[in-house]
Order: sequence, then C-alpha cells, then structure tokens
Amino acid sequence: MSMEHFDVLIIGAGLSGVGAACHLKRECPGKTFALLEARDAMGGTWDLFRYPGIRSDSDMYTLGYSFKPWTNPKAIADGPSIRDYIRDTAREYGVDKKIRYRCKVKHANWNPKDANWIVDVLNTQSGDITQLSCNFLISCTGYYNYTAGYTPEFSGRERFKGQIIHPQHWPEDLDYSGKKVVVIGSGATAVTLVPAMTDKAGHVTMLQRSPSYVAAVPLEDKISNNLRRYLPEKLVYRLARTRNVAFTLGFFKLAKARPKPIRRLLLSQVKRQLGPGADMKHWTPSYNPWDERLCAVPNGDLFKVIRKGKASVVTDHIDHFDETGIQLKSGEHLDADIIITATGLDLQMLGGATLAVDGKPFMLSDTMNYKGVMFRDLPNLAMVFGYTNASWTLKADITCEYVCRLLKLMDKKGLRQVTPRNHDPALTEEPFVDMRSGYIQRALGKLPRQGSKAPWKLHQNYALDLANMRYGKMEDDCLEFSNPGRGKLRVGEARTA
Repeated sequence: MSMEHFDVLIIGAGLSGVGAACHLKRECPGKTFALLEARDAMGGTWDLFRYPGIRSDSDMYTLGYSFKPWTNPKAIADGPSIRDYIRDTAREYGVDKKIRYRCKVKHANWNPKDANWIVDVLNTQSGDITQLSCNFLISCTGYYNYTAGYTPEFSGRERFKGQIIHPQHWPEDLDYSGKKVVVIGSGATAVTLVPAMTDKAGHVTMLQRSPSYVAAVPLEDKISNNLRRYLPEKLVYRLARTRNVAFTLGFFKLAKARPKPIRRLLLSQVKRQLGPGADMKHWTPSYNPWDERLCAVPNGDLFKVIRKGKASVVTDHIDHFDETGIQLKSGEHLDADIIITATGLDLQMLGGATLAVDGKPFMLSDTMNYKGVMFRDLPNLAMVFGYTNASWTLKADITCEYVCRLLKLMDKKGLRQVTPRNHDPALTEEPFVDMRSGYIQRALGKLPRQGSKAPWKLHQNYALDLANMRYGKMEDDCLEFSNPGRGKLRVGEARTA
C-alpha cells in the first residue's frame, strides 16, 4: 500500500494552524495539504483552556487574522468567542474538511533522496501509527505542552484536604460557591481567574511571590464600534489593526528606551484604580516594564473586585501546604477550600515531536532560527512562533505569508529543497526569547537560538518583519536550494537553473 502524500502538512489546528491553512488556500490554491490535530477539536489554546473568565490578553483587532475581520464589539474577547471565530474562519475557507483529528505527530524524518518528510502519526484513539509524506512541514503547535502545565513542588501538598487544580485542566463540574479560593500566581491566568471567580466564591486570594505589571484596558473599542455605522467592516478592521499595532510597538519601544517614566505611569494607573490606601508593594515589580509580558485587565475588573473586598492580594513565599490551606514563610496562614496553581506553562516545541535528517536525530536546541521561521541546516520545515511583545497572530500571519512566497518561488524555479545555512563566522548565538518570565527561563535549554544579526536575529518588531517578510526580496545568501541528484543552488543562481 502506497504512503499518502501531501505538498504540505500542518501540525496543529489551533489559531496558527487554521491560519496557515487559510493562507495556503488563498495564496497557493494548487497545493494539497492536511492539518494533523492531536486533540478531537480545533481551536488549540482556545479550546483547551476552559477556566472561568478565559480571555485574550491581546486585542482582537491584532489577534484576529489579517484576512478575516473581527466583528464582535468586544476588543478583548472571551475564549468561547475566539473559538467560534477560529471555527467560522475554517468553515469559510473550507479548511475544516482538511483537519484530521486525534492524529499526533510523533516523529518526522527528512528523506534527502526524495526531498520529502516521512511523518509518523499516532492515532490517539486506536494507538495505531501510520506514516504520511510531504514536501514541506509547518509546525503550528504553539509553544507549550498541552498534556500538563507547570506546577512547582509544594511541600505538604498531599496533606491538603481540599481540591488542587491547574487551570490547564479545569474540571467542568467544579462548584466553588461560597468557597475560599487561593490562586497561586501573578500572570495573565491569575489576573483573569481572580475577578471571574468572585461571582460565586466566598473570597478569592491571589498569592504571588512577586508582582507583575498590570494595566487596565477597555473591554470594547468605542471608536471602531462607532465607525461601523459609517464605514465597511473590512476598513474599520484595518484602521483599528493599524492603530493598535502602532500603539503597541511604540509603547514597547518607549518602555525599553525610557523604563523609569513608563514604570511610573503604569504604577500611577494602578494607584488610581485601587483608590486611596492601596498597598503598592503588591503592584510594584522588581523588573522594568516589558522584561516580562504586561498583564491586561479589561475594564479594570481585577481592581474592582479588590476594592469591593471580594478579592485580595498577598505577596509572600509558600513554606508548605497543610490540611486547611497554605502556610507562608512570613508566618501568615491562608485558609483555602480550593487551591489553583496558575503557576505557568511547560514549554514544548513541535508538540513534542522529534526530528531527524536522513535518520540522524536533529535537535532544535542545537540550531539557530532563521527569520523567526526556519532553522539552520533543517530543510523544508517552518515553525510559527508569535510575538512575545505583541499579538501572537501578527507574527503568525506574516510567517505563513513568507512560507507561501517561498513555496511559490520554489515551484517557479523547479526546486524542491530549501535549507538555511550560516556562512558568517562572526555570527554569535543568543537566547531565542529575551524575556525574564519564569516559563521562558525554565525552557531555555529546549529552545533554539537566534543570531546576533539578520537574518538570524528575531527583531520582535512587526513593522520591520512586515517589510522584510511580506515585501522584501527572497534572495538571500543564507538560503540554499537543491534538488535530489543535483548540486546546491543559491536563490540568485536558481534563476538560471
């Protein structure tokens, strides 16, 4: 029986995977492709996470696809709305029919003889492994392990008589009515859960080791909602997207250049939200703005529930768990019926799949990333990895556009293999992500690296990436093209091949 073959295989059917498939349909309509999804539903993060209040921490005018306007009045959207948006997009472009569910990619081997990938796929329902082949592989798996989140070792955990829950695995039937809830963490998940759970809980406490920067943002974009009465939806979307991109990029650059005034601005906003008598030790981080990702609070909901006394914040270190809650190193005890460990993610590349080139194991942690898309010495594979300082989808969109441009160039020149190579001995390697967040620091050994200069440098700058990847020339001395049985070619040489 012959192996089923595709021009392109996409790993993952979440926000990035569906977007990649739609870009292929739009820009490379002749390509055959399939999406391999390990779970039994599309949506990725937005289908996996089901905890109360789950929402985006980026506005939907930039988290939405460039080709599919976001029409919901809410600019900061809840998880179910984002999931519906992904599903609607997939149906509109017909890519929902290309998804193969319960298909987990375990291993992919590059076959240089035939210039294709041989992909081992596990059926998570039957346990059977089958093989597919493709000319090009695109990983759209995100950056964390879907099977388990990160939870530190807490002494005495087994003594606690209540429930301990990680937000990544939220019980559908959890009843927290009237309960004392402690949420461990200070990131986006924690600041979302705390106000969302005060609707039923007796009291919710956010326990943090150290504060994060938290900023109130509007839940709705009033300007865009008003413009919809006079302008076409696509134009309103483009205007809002351009404005928000410019603001986010400008604010990030200003924060990096002038951290002290931005720090004062952020803290003064918190002080205004909390009102007189606020204890700012709980809101004053030890690091500069954007050394870690900023937490967005729609309409200041977190601050509102704290002002009303429904929630509180404690900054301390955990000594141990006991039968009734958490004993802190300061001597204070937090009584709890439910403890939620919003302690972060376990980072994972390629959804846990392993790679090989001609049977030899290939480790992403041993290579460099090229243009935020491909990898040194690894043929015909792209990875979608969004921005850490802006919306994920901004980078995902232009990554997919770049891959489509690359595929069309190869077709035009009759080329089948493309591999990034480094020919610059002066190039030095740097960490892939320049952030102090705990989940990033824990995973540095698993991540690829970036280079000290272009095209190996990750700019974290949408305007620059847009110019280079959507409109820039494809000619690049670092790209090596070849065909089985023929010599290697650079792009310039490929014109005459």
